[in-house]
Amino acid sequence: MENFQQTTCLPLLRSSYNGLTKSEQKLADYILKNPADVMHMTMSELADATSSADATVFRFCHKLGFSGFQGLKQALAGDLFSPAESLSQEVNADDTPRDITRKVFQDMIDALQETQKMLDYKALEQAIDLVSKTERIDAYGYGGSGNIAQDIAHRFMRFGLDVHAYSDPHLQIASASLLKPEDVVIAISHTGASIDLLKVLEMVRSRGSKIILITSYLKSPATKLADVVLTGLARETSYRSEAMASRLVHLAIIDCLYTGVMQRCMDEYIDNMKQVRKAIAEQKM
Repeated sequence: MENFQQTTCLPLLRSSYNGLTKSEQKLADYILKNPADVMHMTMSELADATSSADATVFRFCHKLGFSGFQGLKQALAGDLFSPAESLSQEVNADDTPRDITRKVFQDMIDALQETQKMLDYKALEQAIDLVSKTERIDAYGYGGSGNIAQDIAHRFMRFGLDVHAYSDPHLQIASASLLKPEDVVIAISHTGASIDLLKVLEMVRSRGSKIILITSYLKSPATKLADVVLTGLARETSYRSEAMASRLVHLAIIDCLYTGVMQRCMDEYIDNMKQVRKAIAEQKM
């Protein structure tokens, strides 16, 4: 079953159907009838749609031989999309570089426009308030999100803040263990379902620090732990090896947060930037 499930999902569901419990058959029925919708769902959303528990969905995936819900969706992608379409539904094998560029740019534009329409501006204002009043920011992210965390550290240091970025789970735990109630954590997670991230966010909450979450899903386990959630909408999610448009969307949200804080602290920001530019200029020939 293990080799079979790596490349397909729907035939596996059909062949395993009689061996499933009634609650598992309800999940299988929903996936078989709505495979395209399931591709864009979180585990919690699938649980809600089938009146199931998250734990039931998790056990269901493991029973079928998948590593988890993401593993199931990756196999489901093999049923819905060809290998070429796994990179982008819109990009075809015979597209020219001009075609690819046009389609990729359009994906980015669509993602940004959709995010602008659905972004919670009250939440953004709350995030600006938190960052404006704190003296320490720790940014957490893994993989591509780790790069965004580094961008946060690079940008917000200009306000004279004690800001650090961590992409290693052990270093995140170490930093979280030293947090104080007045400190702020900015966590970036495309799915909001990373087990390591959930563990460290629970520790952050136990320290009384505030959590700003930047994610691509309105409902995910991480949103339940955050004080402020900023959601960026990107169409590609589960079937791509890397969330391409979401990376750009999350950076745009960071830019909005950064600009909002700069507006609150304009005089201090200008003074700091003068010092930074002077120091950099002294290093040039």
